[in-house]
Amino acid sequence: MTEPISGPSTEAEPPPPDDDQPLRVSTLELFFDLVFVFAITQLTGILARDMTLASALRVLLIFGVLWWMYGGYVWLTNARTPSRTPERLLLLLGMAGFLIVGLAIPQAFGRDGVALGLGYLVVVGVHTWLYQRGNKSIMRVAPFNVAAALLIIGAGLVKGQAAYALWAAALAVQWLSPLLFPVRGRFAIRPDHFTERHGALVIIVFGESVADIGIGIGTAGHAVAVTVSLAVSATLGLALAAALWWTYFGVGDDERAEQALTRADPAARPALALAAYFYAYIPLLLGIVTVAAGLRQAIGHAGSTLPYPACLALAGGVALYLAGDVAFRRALRIGPQRYRTAAAVVALAVSAVGVVVSVDAEIALLAVIVAAALAAEPKPASTVEP
Repeated sequence: MTEPISGPSTEAEPPPPDDDQPLRVSTLELFFDLVFVFAITQLTGILARDMTLASALRVLLIFGVLWWMYGGYVWLTNARTPSRTPERLLLLLGMAGFLIVGLAIPQAFGRDGVALGLGYLVVVGVHTWLYQRGNKSIMRVAPFNVAAALLIIGAGLVKGQAAYALWAAALAVQWLSPLLFPVRGRFAIRPDHFTERHGALVIIVFGESVADIGIGIGTAGHAVAVTVSLAVSATLGLALAAALWWTYFGVGDDERAEQALTRADPAARPALALAAYFYAYIPLLLGIVTVAAGLRQAIGHAGSTLPYPACLALAGGVALYLAGDVAFRRALRIGPQRYRTAAAVVALAVSAVGVVVSVDAEIALLAVIVAAALAAEPKPASTVEP
């Protein structure tokens, strides 16, 4: 999906911005992100309670359609700041739709499937109505989003494999739409706002992973004494989250990403944004979700070993995150990737440590592996690679 970062374009130029072109991420957008992250937290809960392939599949399907529409709202507010009262009220209605979706996620493939689909239809409808006021090109994308919402509602009316098939169809309808309706030259992307919004989302999701340390401590159902071993275990979880944070924010990738988008041909920015901030972000965010699910299990068992699924969640989550980070860097050509790729592979092997030695040792090793990769790689230049 990537486009050349520079060069002339023969496509139509994106629509010109209006007087409400965003300069910075608004507090309303951050409020919106908090509601979206609530849904992400629900996905973490699914994995933490039931670390099976079936649960992982449900998380992937639900995350896929949620992430598509979250991206749609980012593109919407990137094109036009919701500064007028009717627009703000509609955006709040879209948030209510996401909230309903989040509440229904634990039973999305059971009793609350229809409720989730109806909430998602509200999300789609508000997005289409707001977006078409500034850019009619959204009307070519809207049918795919509406079809996905209807398929999800249909999945709530059936059971078993039919529900999974309808969810998969909903995901395919949306994700294949850029192939049927190319975005080049039809949408405007403002790099500074776009990169700031996605960076803020990552910070909020990281915050959720840190909160899961506390949730893990409370899983015993009664007050837990803060012993030395518990404090060490929680600190190791924080260290791992900090190491992952450092790979994105500590080395300036967010700033170089903005430079890459700024230097790109404006008509090519939408496809570049899809490659870097949609597709590459999928393993990155799922990695954080998976690590958070593993931390919920690990922190409640300080100093102990854990079954392989929980240990794999920790190691696999780190590997997923690093894979997404590598894809992000590759899409924008903003830094070396080989050390992070190697760290992702090594991280997977460390899952055995949590089963044989202790989960604390596994978390510590994962943090060391990420830190070592960061220390080994050369510091990238402040400009985009040629």
